[in-house]
Amino acid sequence: MQGRSGSGRELLDTASLVGHLVPAGGVYAFLAEHRGVVFPDGMFADLFPSGRGRPSVPADVIASVLLLQTLEDRSDAEAMTALRCDLRWKVACGLPIDHAGFHPTTLTLWRHRLRASDRPDRIFEAVRAVITVTGVLTGKTRRALDSVVFDDAVATQDTVTQLIAAMRRVRREVPGAAAVIAASCHAHDWDDPGKPRIAWDDKPARDALVSALVVDAATVVDAFTGPGAGRDTVDERAGHALALLALVAGQDVEPAEGSDGTDGRWRIARRVAPERVISTVDVQARHVHKTVHHRQDGFKGHVIIEPDTGLFTGATLTEAAGEANHEAVIGLDLLGQDRGQTLANGTGNAGFDILADSAYGTGDARAALTAAGHTAIIKPGPLRPAVPGGFTLDDFTVDEPAGTVTCPNGLTRRLTANRTATFGAGCRGCPLRQRCTTAKDGRTITLHHHHHALLRAARHDWATNPATRDTYRRHRPMVERSIAWLIGPKGRCRKLRYHGTATNTWWLRTRIAALNLRRLLNLGLTHHHTGWTLT
Repeated sequence: MQGRSGSGRELLDTASLVGHLVPAGGVYAFLAEHRGVVFPDGMFADLFPSGRGRPSVPADVIASVLLLQTLEDRSDAEAMTALRCDLRWKVACGLPIDHAGFHPTTLTLWRHRLRASDRPDRIFEAVRAVITVTGVLTGKTRRALDSVVFDDAVATQDTVTQLIAAMRRVRREVPGAAAVIAASCHAHDWDDPGKPRIAWDDKPARDALVSALVVDAATVVDAFTGPGAGRDTVDERAGHALALLALVAGQDVEPAEGSDGTDGRWRIARRVAPERVISTVDVQARHVHKTVHHRQDGFKGHVIIEPDTGLFTGATLTEAAGEANHEAVIGLDLLGQDRGQTLANGTGNAGFDILADSAYGTGDARAALTAAGHTAIIKPGPLRPAVPGGFTLDDFTVDEPAGTVTCPNGLTRRLTANRTATFGAGCRGCPLRQRCTTAKDGRTITLHHHHHALLRAARHDWATNPATRDTYRRHRPMVERSIAWLIGPKGRCRKLRYHGTATNTWWLRTRIAALNLRRLLNLGLTHHHTGWTLT
């Protein structure tokens, strides 16, 4: 049942004994005085519907522990050590000085219950309610969109390791799979979680192992999902195990040289599959390129920031690859949620000035922002000329009504249905050719299918309007500062502690709740009988 905090203090109450040692104006002192207001007793009541049994940890205590844990980036064991030994934590949580803390699995239980509930982000919502009451965001007309790459909590696995791990998982979780594997699959000793002992520098031996593993995987998948298989006997958990096996058996391999894929000969593919699963332990972790030269493995965290105050107004965490997880797509979703929240609270405007880097400057995103009444102050991506220092797309004149493109030398070509203009033979003998193209067949121009004019206008505005650039540069430092707070000193919070997007999204939103609370205190947050205010 839901536990409740008592109104009286215990004999060895830490705040009474050493509370004066905790600096005023900080998160610890704030929680010591106001945790019951921000996190009331009934906050987690729906997680304990029976009303019977041993009382749980009180809502204000567990919420304070979870908030401090994410703020200080501690593991469950480290958080419980801090609760037992750190006087600041005891003062913040209202515990007696001799309190021994709780078992670390208590935090695991609470996270699981929160994640399975209708309101997993209620700690974030509680702090957001404080922000709303203060009115600090009232009349703020700007929002900044940004993203951060977080490292996953698992080791990246190669193809052979994934195949063996996926087969062993199927053997554990699919009824009847152990017998099929024992009878028909002999590429590996499936009791051994490690790699087979072969001459790994011998290419024929590697290809033979890969072929045998893929054939074994296909045999098992076909036995339970092929024609005549009893699919109704495969439950959801077993189905996920079989789907993972089928995925890892196909994502990294291709038919061997001279094979059509039907003779059982395979090799490691000479390419990386789009949205490749990199670990069977966390199947949502992905390869990610934040820049061309920097590759990480993990997830993308997407945030929306009010750039005058540095407060986060929304966040989510997604897989790091795939069109559905692109910055521009997720950024629009976050912006819609933020706008709906501010309009519902009466603290927002019909439209915002949106500050973002070039990742958010797609044609579709700009069109959606304009349609929603927002103003895009987004740095456009650079145009890369075909010849260094030569002509770019913006040096060509596009006549949309006529459906034509005119090159810098005055040659005009019609646009095809695919929005392509080919100058071909017209480039022969052109005096500007060396500044335009090195292609033997001449220059070819391809325009955006829907938003070429919008993208071109954005590039022109950025290049010719100093006010646009100044607005972006004036507010960018606060955005970078907020991102630095998010990832922590020396980037230590980039390394995630949990698996999957759901739990890590909960962590991200709880962390920004803690950061927002700390920021509000720096801005002068106080509590009066009339509510929350900034002094």
